[in-house]
Amino acid sequence: MIRSLALLTAALPLLASAAPASAAAPAAPHVPAGVAAGYAVFDRQTGRLTAHRDAHRRFRSASVVKIMIAIDYLESHPKVPARDLALLKVMLRVSDDDAASAFWDRGGKGKIIERTARKLGLTDTAPPPADKPGFWGYTSLSALDTVRVYRYLLDRAEPRVSDLILGHLRRAGQCGSDGFDQYFGIPRGVARPWAVKQGWSGYGLRPPVRCRPSSPAAPGSPGSPSVPVPSAVPAAAEAPASPGRPAGPVSGVPVPVAPADAAGPAAPGSAPRVVPDYGRPVLHTTGLVGPKERWIMVLLTAYPAGTSWQRSTSQITRLAREVYRSGTS
Repeated sequence: MIRSLALLTAALPLLASAAPASAAAPAAPHVPAGVAAGYAVFDRQTGRLTAHRDAHRRFRSASVVKIMIAIDYLESHPKVPARDLALLKVMLRVSDDDAASAFWDRGGKGKIIERTARKLGLTDTAPPPADKPGFWGYTSLSALDTVRVYRYLLDRAEPRVSDLILGHLRRAGQCGSDGFDQYFGIPRGVARPWAVKQGWSGYGLRPPVRCRPSSPAAPGSPGSPSVPVPSAVPAAAEAPASPGRPAGPVSGVPVPVAPADAAGPAAPGSAPRVVPDYGRPVLHTTGLVGPKERWIMVLLTAYPAGTSWQRSTSQITRLAREVYRSGTS
């Protein structure tokens, strides 16, 4: 018996060396030169972060903040009129800016972020600077805080809130209401099923090529009868030409704070001194991925000024694919 154990012990290194190459851990995701990236992957089954980089770094939110706007509105309105249900639908499925602006103005602008950050325990999230109160896309957030937002929806929010928001994200349309193709990052780099909320800012008012759905009347796309695009609501929140508006703790792996916070130190929920990455285009892809939505994946990026839409979406899609492999293998 002792001899058998000795032989087995001696053979273990050989067995390990004979393991197929596919069993090796995937290479660390490669962030292109000049690109700032913060990401986090959270495994809901183990309750741990499985991949992260600069997860506390603040980025300007662009349209990712629309999830928080929806949470705040729904939790303060037990009964939602049909008109607002339609606005929530286009805000979450096709990232409609006018719908977001309507809720932003009614909810007290930055007060929405202060309430949400306090309730959800968000430590890196802050409203827009005091001199830019109408610019909801200038909210500051981090990858880790965005993971916390999704965890809140999955674990703590009332079903009527989580079901509505996540139901729309599961049916996110390919074409944003502004004509940009929002199938970059997770939708292009990760196999279904997924539920996503994307964000983009700094690429102008019109896309270089207007989005056309891959299939006619794709669910959640503009032009589909199921998704009315609202009219007669305030101007888009990220258009520079528009007056007043711009173009539970996570357990597991400790996450170091980035050495330099783009927005400067600020108390949780308080307004930062500056807008993170101001003057640089940003592109974000966030959501639930994998079988039974096992993982929460958040990837926030900022690009050098002048980077094209095509180059940015290509880079974030490649990076999203690598982050997914790193966090789920």
